[in-house]
Amino acid sequence: MEMAITVMNVATLQPKPLRAKSPYLLPNPRRVFNFKASSLHNPQVSSIGAPTLVGQFDPTIPIERAVTPPSSWYTDPSFYSLELDALFYRGWQAAGYTEQIKNPGEFFTCRLGNAEFVVCRDGDGKLQAFHNVCRHHASLLAYGSGRKSCFVCPYHGWTYGLDGSLLKATRITGIQNFNEHEFGLISVKVATWGPFVLLNMEQDVDSDTDIVEKEWLGSSSELLSNNGVDSSLSFVCRRDYMIECNWKVFCDNYLDGGYHVPYAHKGLASGLNLDHYSTTIYEKVSIQKCEGGSTERTNDYDRLGSKALYAFVYPNFMINR
Repeated sequence: MEMAITVMNVATLQPKPLRAKSPYLLPNPRRVFNFKASSLHNPQVSSIGAPTLVGQFDPTIPIERAVTPPSSWYTDPSFYSLELDALFYRGWQAAGYTEQIKNPGEFFTCRLGNAEFVVCRDGDGKLQAFHNVCRHHASLLAYGSGRKSCFVCPYHGWTYGLDGSLLKATRITGIQNFNEHEFGLISVKVATWGPFVLLNMEQDVDSDTDIVEKEWLGSSSELLSNNGVDSSLSFVCRRDYMIECNWKVFCDNYLDGGYHVPYAHKGLASGLNLDHYSTTIYEKVSIQKCEGGSTERTNDYDRLGSKALYAFVYPNFMINR
């Protein structure tokens, strides 16, 4: 079976006027700060613009009389800030695949909006996830993927265990009221479903597999399981593309596959029976299906099998099978 996975990093899809500061940096470096009480809430969300923009759209209008969202939803920086806070910093988000962290010490890093994360397998084999920033001056701790026995800050040498605990803080002799137990990495809820690793920035959530499956995929989980999406897939390659558009434009394009494919992708259309193209909407998932044409292969790049399945998991994860 061959499958393509698309994960959008919305940090690359923001309106260009917006240059949000890192949510990890403190506004006043002299201020005593308890990081555990902080959040990724973006202060721009409080702008009077975003709530007004939301009110311009009525989701109860029947699809036969519906119109597209106003252009401000795609261009206004305050609306993008609202989306980060209300959509991407809540709920389960696909971050990577389990093959990246099969063995103790293996890790990978990822980013969503303005937030950086590191996911690893600690020495006991437990899956861990943290904000990928040093608790001292918010420098990134890890890059890419690989294997480590600990995370060492490249700026001042603070060292953290794979369980997030602070192992060493350099040159702090004489500093009063410093408790190393209060300066471990900030954890993030992590779970897996099939071959995918999921993160959730909300602290009051259950990472039990069955609960995560229900929250992330709803009633579509059985359909995706039956179609081999949660099977043991082998990673082949990763490709990154910089797309200069608002993230919703990318989703719009993906979700109307049966509409634009006959005109924009004639080669693909020739291998599909578009008369049997269907779209089924679930709680947070849209699944498009289509019967294929002939299964005879004319070259090494033809598709295998006779059916195609395209799953969009709200808000930014796509699976092409």
